[in-house]
Amino acid sequence: MALPLPLPADHPFLPSGIFGNDVVLVTGGGTGLGKAMAEAFARHGAAVAIVSRKEEHRTSGIEAVREVGGRAIGVAVDIRDTAQISAAFDQIEAELGAVSILVNNAAGRFMAPAEDMSDNGWRAVTQIVLDGTFFCSREFHRRRLASGQPGSILNISATYAWTGGPGSAHSAAAKAAVNNLTQTLAVEWAPDMVRVNALAPGYFPHGDTVQHMRGDWSKGRERQMPAGRPGHLQELGWAATFLCSPFASYVTGHVMVVDGANWLRHRASSQSDFVPVREWARAGNSS
Repeated sequence: MALPLPLPADHPFLPSGIFGNDVVLVTGGGTGLGKAMAEAFARHGAAVAIVSRKEEHRTSGIEAVREVGGRAIGVAVDIRDTAQISAAFDQIEAELGAVSILVNNAAGRFMAPAEDMSDNGWRAVTQIVLDGTFFCSREFHRRRLASGQPGSILNISATYAWTGGPGSAHSAAAKAAVNNLTQTLAVEWAPDMVRVNALAPGYFPHGDTVQHMRGDWSKGRERQMPAGRPGHLQELGWAATFLCSPFASYVTGHVMVVDGANWLRHRASSQSDFVPVREWARAGNSS
């Protein structure tokens, strides 16, 4: 048995046009979970800015938004660079209007034992996940504060922020910091009418999933999950849009886990023999 399948992605969720006056900036919005969230906001009337360093990713995100009837532009930004972030906000405001919702989705991750991780490898992940999230959030807040308008920030976390992630010391540490940042900024910025929440997604298969994280469903992986199935992208989109909507107006500083209780299973029991990370990582087995 498994949890029931979700309603179709185009099924009515929030009131039609609830984000009709909003401009949503999604970092890393051209692939995977970022693209799914961009589509969800577009279905509810938002104009969407797809922010990514890669042109092909921006193009993919724009096309996805337009396919569901939304408006979108793409902006080339390295979110580790504050000058580029500021310029991006200026461009988006000129073309779509002031950004009222920020989704800090851009991330980086590769699997490696901590002792094998290079300085550049560490920085490549922590600067995108943590620094980029803070830099974008700070720019967003400054502009909302200057305009006297409310805003909403949604950060993308991960459940291994609480448990640690063997093979992912850089990413796990950065995601844990994002959780703390979410809570800290929620307290600081509530008087400024800016809410800050986070999502910690479980396994949501999609065409952009990197090979080492896809897993082998032919081996009955669904039997390892309490829900009996993986997540569907629209389920993540619904959670994201709810947290940024007026219906969550009193929700801030919250990290919502959307994973069918899977991370709780890992806390409660062990399903296989322990293998030191360096053994499977150096053998090239990252699945």
